Amino acid sequence: MSTPLSHWDLDWIVGALRDGRERWQQEWPHPRTLLPLPSQAVLTQVVEALSSALYPTSRVAGDDHDVDGAVARSLEEALEALAKQVRIELEVNQAEGRSAQGPGAPDPAEPGGTDSADLLARARALVQDFASQLPTIRHLLDTDLRAAYIGDPAADSLHEVLACYPGFKAITYHRFAHALHGLGVPVIARIIGETAHSCTGVDIHPGARIGDSFFIDHGTGVVIGGTAVIGNRVRLYQAVTLGAKRFPVDQNGHLVKGEPRHPIVEDDVVIYSGATILGRVTIGSGATIGGNVWLTSSVPAGATVTQAMARNETFADGAGI
Repeated sequence: MSTPLSHWDLDWIVGALRDGRERWQQEWPHPRTLLPLPSQAVLTQVVEALSSALYPTSRVAGDDHDVDGAVARSLEEALEALAKQVRIELEVNQAEGRSAQGPGAPDPAEPGGTDSADLLARARALVQDFASQLPTIRHLLDTDLRAAYIGDPAADSLHEVLACYPGFKAITYHRFAHALHGLGVPVIARIIGETAHSCTGVDIHPGARIGDSFFIDHGTGVVIGGTAVIGNRVRLYQAVTLGAKRFPVDQNGHLVKGEPRHPIVEDDVVIYSGATILGRVTIGSGATIGGNVWLTSSVPAGATVTQAMARNETFADGAGI
């Protein structure tokens, strides 16, 4: 297909972009064939349909009592769309020499590629495995929903939490993303996590392990790193960071990936707004971390950590300068 005529000097621009692609391929080896990536728009629809299947709150057209039928239709549509997106990620993984985990994944030691039909079969098997986790995800979300209702005196009903609370939406997306991350499709998991981030202000890496009855109040600005481990009945307020203290590098100066570098937060911990906790430290069971605290060391069970009291002194006639 010939390039259409243009008034924008496209020959030079297209050539410069080609040079950039070639430099990129030399510096960061990857397949020369342009591959599609999973679609954020499709995955957003998938997660919304899964959420509706887990919590069917709207009336079912034609028959208010056919809730199971509506759930089945939502799941069928969502899982079919998800399988197509998973197939795309598996194709990219294969082209880049990586393999997904989960059912039907080939032995990476075996030579040879996989045709499109095999990739789709693997994608369907992986999505079936994901679908089998939905009842467990629903159970966890029930505990999160109750934790938000019990933990916030402004919540008048469970339905209000379900419909309005950004923290609950963020944890809903995270529970889906975490399951998919564990099955070996990290790009799809990250897309789902970043979709929640963009609409709630809560940034949870899909690798983070979070127990039951988790409540994020208000939510905006919360950051939870990928190797963080959070126990049961933990409550966070806005602008809390569970981050890494440092990023070790290897002998070639490249970041070492996959090492535990984020906090462990044990059961029944409360962390108030603006607190920053960095590194592989442990916040013991029942501890309370006050607002705007900066922590890089572990805290024993039951402890309360607050800011040091600010010193208030009055200076006159140039004293203290």
